[in-house]
Amino acid sequence: MSAEGGQIVDHRDGREVVLKLRDVRTQFGDHVIHDRLDLDVFRGEVVGLVGGSGTGKSVLLRTIIGLNPLRHGRIDMLGIDTRGVSGRAEQALQARTGVQFQDGALFSSLTVADNIIVPIREHAGLDEPLMQSIAALKIAMTGLPPDAGDKKPSELSGGMRKRASLARALALDPELLFLDEPTAGLDPIGAAHYDALIGQLRQSLGLTVLMVTHDLDSLNAVCDRIAVLLDKRVVVGTMEEMLAYDHPWVREYFHGPRGRAAIRQE
Repeated sequence: MSAEGGQIVDHRDGREVVLKLRDVRTQFGDHVIHDRLDLDVFRGEVVGLVGGSGTGKSVLLRTIIGLNPLRHGRIDMLGIDTRGVSGRAEQALQARTGVQFQDGALFSSLTVADNIIVPIREHAGLDEPLMQSIAALKIAMTGLPPDAGDKKPSELSGGMRKRASLARALALDPELLFLDEPTAGLDPIGAAHYDALIGQLRQSLGLTVLMVTHDLDSLNAVCDRIAVLLDKRVVVGTMEEMLAYDHPWVREYFHGPRGRAAIRQE
């Protein structure tokens, strides 16, 4: 691999690596959660990040986006080494990414439209009418009714809050989208609709997505590859490769009753 024009290119097949983790270690005190972890995410793909309880799925995601300290190693995002980025360069990089947290992390005192406008005001500095128009566009894009923009998060159902949080994550037209358990708490129909929405947005916007999930249906529906946290590192492959992978946890996860049910639905 090499850097060309600020982009990291995998010369084996020409695909651009938009997220590159090398020799990453995360830890709290003496407790090491990940060690010598490597991961590549290619432009335009959806990668599902899975693992058992305590393997640090959300910890890794929060480390990638800079909310947890990187103890060792290197994370390159969109061709930029995140270890030395700060100030305006850091703001510019943040503007090219979007994050949907598991609990939504919406400001309860603001309307949905005003929640969406927060990152636009911070990074773009547009006039108020234009920001309102962008918020309305993102609301429509995520399948919310037009009047959702005037409501507070507490006035929405759980599924609508998920979509409102996604609308805010898409506010700045990001290239790279991070999702933390996006279908958690949704009923099967709502989760299936959300999976379809992610697939549609990936196609229409050219998004690259790293999605923390435990939902086997989501892995089948929208993920091109699956990254499995095992023994403090990560193993990456397609669903077919994961089904053939010889590891006790992987076999139990993908071949257990829930795994068989999800695969039969394909």
